[in-house]
Amino acid sequence: MSYFKNLHSREFKNLAPGANTQTFWGEKMLISVVTIDPNSIVPNHTHPHEQAGILLDGELEMIIGDESKLLKPGDMYIVPGNIEHYATATDKGAKVIDIFAPVRDEFKY
Repeated sequence: MSYFKNLHSREFKNLAPGANTQTFWGEKMLISVVTIDPNSIVPNHTHPHEQAGILLDGELEMIIGDESKLLKPGDMYIVPGNIEHYATATDKGAKVIDIFAPVRDEFKY
């Protein structure tokens, strides 16, 4: 097993229509690089994992629990486990890095 990975050689996994990820993981955490097409939606959902993220590019309207924010590059978020959350990209699309702990087995491919 190599300690080094390359984003550009990793295939995409579809999360929702217009939302695709590339994931990398260790024993206790997983990194997900998500590309969301313009005006695409990541539907409302929950999971037991903690999630932290940062918007790299574009704009993303995000709702976590009862709080909403239009995220711009450099904005970060923390989603506690089992809290409903939702995201929709503006017409600019979006690219985010999410970190999950523990590892989301359904994101391993």
